[in-house]
Amino acid sequence: MITAIVLTLVLAIILVQFHFFNEQVADAKTTVGELDQKSSQNDQIKTQTAITRLEKETGYSLGTQSVSVEEWKQAKAYSEQFYNDSEGKFNKKWGLFLTYQSMKADIDPAIAYELLKVETGNTFDPELIGPETKYGHAYGMAQFMKNTAPWIADMAGIDYSEEKLFDPYFSITLSVTYLDYLYDKYDNWDEALTAYNRGIGGLKTYVANEGTPKSGYSDEIQEMASNHDM
Repeated sequence: MITAIVLTLVLAIILVQFHFFNEQVADAKTTVGELDQKSSQNDQIKTQTAITRLEKETGYSLGTQSVSVEEWKQAKAYSEQFYNDSEGKFNKKWGLFLTYQSMKADIDPAIAYELLKVETGNTFDPELIGPETKYGHAYGMAQFMKNTAPWIADMAGIDYSEEKLFDPYFSITLSVTYLDYLYDKYDNWDEALTAYNRGIGGLKTYVANEGTPKSGYSDEIQEMASNHDM
């Protein structure tokens, strides 16, 4: 009889302790969940703060109300990769800005980056003036001519001035805007890139002569962009 009572008491104590342990585990899980949620919220706040700072420093809007933490991490990874690939000539702020402008247009940032590399001969010089042609000079990192840049700036919804042709953020914005326009028009990079290089009329002439829109220019940019595997 006494043994049965003792056994019952032991079982009761075990059940109480087990219930208490389960409550502690549940409380711990709740605390961890709350901490994870708070950490996620803090990361999002930090990301938006960094984006706002970048917009203020560049003077250009990234055109998005909310950038996710993952998008920010991806942009930083691209920026670091472009910085290293260019041996520091393409600075990290340019990389962040280019990546977000490209993501906004649903363009591979590596295509836009490699285009700027080719256009500047791997110098990424914002003040570059191209050789004189029958159409005039091309200016800046994206090598736009004065007869082309104004209507692309209008398409991008930003003000144009000749001085801005030497602004790297202006050049990046125009290059991504024009690439987006050309890709929407042709739906492939061979035509879009060759048209960027030769002009829309020049593309027609090139295809008529060569039988294909593929060019050394389009091949080089696409091949080099494929090396930026993210």
